[in-house]
Amino acid sequence: MSYKINIDDQTFDLNREAIQDLNVVKNGDGTLHLLQDNQSYHITIIDTDFDNNKLTLEINGNPYEIAIEDEYDQLVKKMGLSTGGTQKLKNIKAPMPGLILDILVKPEQTIEKGDQLLVLEAMKMENVLKAEGEGVVKSIEVTKGAAVDKGQVMIEME
Repeated sequence: MSYKINIDDQTFDLNREAIQDLNVVKNGDGTLHLLQDNQSYHITIIDTDFDNNKLTLEINGNPYEIAIEDEYDQLVKKMGLSTGGTQKLKNIKAPMPGLILDILVKPEQTIEKGDQLLVLEAMKMENVLKAEGEGVVKSIEVTKGAAVDKGQVMIEME
């Protein structure tokens, strides 16, 4: 399987074997260490957007926006089947178990795609959850400091 990796407007083609050959070590503090071509790289994952196949990484202190397309994403794009329209948000559910660190919206607030909704700590990492569409917040079903289970409704949308 091949992947297109877009890093700050530069595109790289990688295959599964090249990715598996990378010398990556997970550090105990949630960071990664990569050794490639006799150079050392310290990597911190800043933000993840799995729905849109995007990551924000800090590599040796420099931030990078990374977009990943697998063969299927590339085929959909090539065929022009990507949807460019907006979508109405449904209830926001916890993508994983964790702890609510901050709530960034309030009831009756109108939100747009990409707006920050709340901060969820999971596996010792802070994850800023962003809106995948637009809508109006009906109610907040969690409180700051509360533990949530995967799939639990956190924000109810109108």
